[in-house]
Amino acid sequence: MPIPQKMSGVVLAGHGGPEMLEWRDDLPVPKPGRADVVVKVGAAAVNNTDINTRLAWYSKGEAKADDATWSGKPLTFPRVQGADICGQIVAVGQDIDPSRIGERVLIEPCLREADGAALDRAWYIGSECDGGFAQYTKVAARHAYAINSDLTDVELASFPCSYSTAENMLTRAKVCKGDRVLVTGASGGVGSAAVQLAQARGAEVIAVTSAAKAEALTRLGAVQTLDRGDDFVAIVGAGCIDVVIDLVAGPSWPGLLDLLRPGGRYAVAGAIGGAMVELDVRTLYLKDLSFFGCTVLEPEVFGNLIGRIERKEIAPLVAQIHPLADIGVAQKAFGEKGYIGKIVLKVD
Repeated sequence: MPIPQKMSGVVLAGHGGPEMLEWRDDLPVPKPGRADVVVKVGAAAVNNTDINTRLAWYSKGEAKADDATWSGKPLTFPRVQGADICGQIVAVGQDIDPSRIGERVLIEPCLREADGAALDRAWYIGSECDGGFAQYTKVAARHAYAINSDLTDVELASFPCSYSTAENMLTRAKVCKGDRVLVTGASGGVGSAAVQLAQARGAEVIAVTSAAKAEALTRLGAVQTLDRGDDFVAIVGAGCIDVVIDLVAGPSWPGLLDLLRPGGRYAVAGAIGGAMVELDVRTLYLKDLSFFGCTVLEPEVFGNLIGRIERKEIAPLVAQIHPLADIGVAQKAFGEKGYIGKIVLKVD
């Protein structure tokens, strides 16, 4: 099938609310550089990264725009967002084997190469470069992973961002069989992925969620659930947790450290409960705790995730499906958090 010159998609016109998302029918279809592939997008999921980038949440500057990307640089507009991408390779650059055309792929969202060069600091697709909220996207071939699965494009698009983030946290914290792991924000995309992935490693998982979602988390593999308002230490016991996988932070954060045993590990990749926390440094050093901030994926993480999907060790959790043109509706539903798993946009 010939590749058109123009495509439809949603662009972010600037920082702000949903009104900054614009539907366009005149976007140029990307052309591959020497080491790139062009992917016809089948589906792309919604995640916190898209919304945080739109709001300039990552920026620590007063201007709320000067350092609003994962790499700490200003965002350029218009930008096609979308970090969760499943699709099919339709074109390749000069240095890429043409036999890759036709492969169904998942795109690794954390990029170490772009425009034919290694990056000094990792990019995130849909942030520093265009992503999947359009009919076609371009990425370095090394970040397009062939996937052999009977799952649909919509189901597969639920995996890349959330599950690679969760797998990266578990990898950094060296979660293994027999570990007792507490996951905060367990009903969200990353949290529910962490519950599945930790259980697949043979860990015992305790999930922090709302009472309404507790049964669903138990079905995913959690051996115990805690309500967000519970006194975790009173219920679980001080020093009884090997690893905390935290996506919330916020005012209750000091109690998470009280849960950890001496030598325990704490991994964080989100702060939806509040970015500023109070740390008693004595707890950190007297308990010999290890802290892991988790953003850039370890090199083996995405390939390992592909293997787990193909072996059916983990299952997709698709809560809602919307057409790409209804991205505003999808992001509104995402913000209301009345679901477990992912909200996915059908692109083509």
